[in-house]
Amino acid sequence: MFSILNYVPLIFIVILLVMFAASAVRILPEYERGVLFRLGRLAGVRGPGLFFIIPGVDRLVRVSLRTVVFDVPPQDVITRDNVTVKVSAVIYFRVMIADKAIVEVENYLYATSQLSQTTLRSVLGQVELDELLSQREKINRELQEILDRNTGPWGVKVSNVEVKNIDLPQEMQRAIAKQAEAERERRAKIIHAEGELQASEKLAQAAKVLAAEPASIQLRFLQTLTEISTEKNSTIIFPVPIDLISMFMAKREKQ
Repeated sequence: MFSILNYVPLIFIVILLVMFAASAVRILPEYERGVLFRLGRLAGVRGPGLFFIIPGVDRLVRVSLRTVVFDVPPQDVITRDNVTVKVSAVIYFRVMIADKAIVEVENYLYATSQLSQTTLRSVLGQVELDELLSQREKINRELQEILDRNTGPWGVKVSNVEVKNIDLPQEMQRAIAKQAEAERERRAKIIHAEGELQASEKLAQAAKVLAAEPASIQLRFLQTLTEISTEKNSTIIFPVPIDLISMFMAKREKQ
């Protein structure tokens, strides 16, 4: 008669084999790679999909290849013209070479974040406040180039850097507001002066035309009387030119 105790060693071996096989199977999605270390030595990059490792011998480190959006916390920056501002930024980067991101630097996320903060303070400290406010695209491009050059050995690609917020002191905000108001007043005066100049040129041309044709002055006078008569009823004393009634006086003398 067979006893189940005779099969205990076999069952135990089967369970161990199943557990070994389960621990050897790895599945990585499309956006991840696995950096494989075998007995402490780099054995390559695995994934995506299904693959096997040797339990107890291999160690797998997962690395995401998706773009990371990192907010640089506000940094106190002193510009070249000695203005203290608080600047924050956002950085977009991703891992391009998974094994370098693990082997070349201890923590590529922390290293990239620290490098972005120091680079932000260094670059913005070399520009003036007006340049920081008006040439933000140029500054963003310079920040991106410096960060990408320094993170390249880690297998990290910095694709974009955007200066997000620039907080100015209250007194500087008032000074900029006054400057903007003065600039608007200057432009308004220039536009008004240009309008006066154009109007004077047109009036001078009209005066020349009226001087060449005396009858046109009388027609203009009659037109003005017509325009006045269309307004509200009121008594208007308007001098009548002698030239306008001289023709009537000449006809009366002939009679």
